[in-house]
Amino acid sequence: MTIRVLLADDQTLVREAFAMLVESARDMEVVGQAATGRQAVELARTGGADLVVMDIRMPDLDGIEATRLIAADDDLAGVRVLVLTTYDTDEYIVDALRAGASGFLVKDTRPAELLDAIRTVAAGESLLSPGPTARLIERFLRSPSAPATGGPECLSEREREVLALVARGLNNTEIAEVLGLSPLTAKTHVSRIMGKLAARDRAQLVIVAYESGIVTPGNI
Repeated sequence: MTIRVLLADDQTLVREAFAMLVESARDMEVVGQAATGRQAVELARTGGADLVVMDIRMPDLDGIEATRLIAADDDLAGVRVLVLTTYDTDEYIVDALRAGASGFLVKDTRPAELLDAIRTVAAGESLLSPGPTARLIERFLRSPSAPATGGPECLSEREREVLALVARGLNNTEIAEVLGLSPLTAKTHVSRIMGKLAARDRAQLVIVAYESGIVTPGNI
């Protein structure tokens, strides 16, 4: 299946470079380019994209607000957003995830990593790796300004274990290995958790896990 990608960045050279890279992949095609957040929303609604590679800092409407509009549009329920950031804009990452993004990466990522990130997010996974990325998310979610959410009391003990592993960036196969389950069982648990918590994707499960205290500071 070909992944239809919409590129949103206010820098023409960056967009063109990303476009050449995406088009070089046999399983992807570029279906549009946007220079502003508002253009990104408009093209997402009309261009048939499966995924938007969204810069955060753009004129007219920034990437976070554009992501929020896309995520809130029922007609775009199948469109995923992968946001771009730089090391000096880390504080925007959690805002982007709360807005509905399914993951993020830094602009200086290697070409192969960008293509893998697109495939990961397009497949419905969240692009949230353990280590520095998890600690970064944790720091901002546990800050005083982070809004609290209700604890996931509706989850079973096993589901809470699975949720904690999702928050640490493990995929279904890795979760299965840790808990001694089959990959299909792990996938079923994740799907049920998403249903119980009304989560759009795994990225939102990560936010719930940190904000509810299932994953706590220092417990990565």
